[in-house]
Amino acid sequence: MSNVKSKSIKLNLIINTAKETERIISFIKSTFKEAGFKKAVVGVSGGVDSATTLVLTVKALGAENIYPVIMPYGNLNREDTGDARSVCGQLGLPETNINTIDIEPLIEPMLANIDKRDDLRKGNVMVRMRMIVLYDLAKKYRALVVGTENKSEFLLGYYTRFGDEASDIEPIRQYYKTQVWQLAGNLGVPDKIIEKTPTAGMWIGQTDEGELGFSYKEADQILFLHIDRKLPEKEIIEKGFKVEIVRKVLGRMKENEFKHNLPYIIKQLYGGTT
Repeated sequence: MSNVKSKSIKLNLIINTAKETERIISFIKSTFKEAGFKKAVVGVSGGVDSATTLVLTVKALGAENIYPVIMPYGNLNREDTGDARSVCGQLGLPETNINTIDIEPLIEPMLANIDKRDDLRKGNVMVRMRMIVLYDLAKKYRALVVGTENKSEFLLGYYTRFGDEASDIEPIRQYYKTQVWQLAGNLGVPDKIIEKTPTAGMWIGQTDEGELGFSYKEADQILFLHIDRKLPEKEIIEKGFKVEIVRKVLGRMKENEFKHNLPYIIKQLYGGTT
């Protein structure tokens, strides 16, 4: 954890979980009504983001209208697959609504052309295949795809373009990872899921924080001060955060800002064309 002199910084990330839960549920209900949909497809990984999103969506639309999709890659991360099934069972979702699709046979031909040492490329293919599966099932059920991205991932660009960030609605994107943990606790998500090490499940031993080079607790406080409080790097460091961590967090955010503006489009011509 960061060396932070001012303990009040942490308090700024504490949310009224009951109030925010109701606000998210209302947002989901109104969005689906406005879009003319009643059913939702949710990718469930066994992690806290997808579990929290699933619970909120069930509360908003009713268990009978939710189609969770569990997409393991062979036997990789079998424990997470079990946790995903467990959450679906605890919520009383109809067994006929739960889809389990192994993506390994779907992407093996493509992975054969990728260097076995290139874990990131392989991981991106896996993530994008999951997106294809979700949208195919959304078409089947006439449903919207509910995303599971949090604010920390979004700001850090910690997602695959046209992969895990592809969705029709994002209920928890305005909440930092540490705030999602708070929501999860209020919603009754099992402690095992809340406390597990965050991972995208793209290769054996892969973890979010190991790949990023800092913890979500560190990143969230720095991002909050920079984005929400508008503090520059120098003032954040002066509050007691480690220089290398601040620069790593803000540097990653800067490097991935382009992801928020895709695709790039030429400016509109007015008064005729040339």
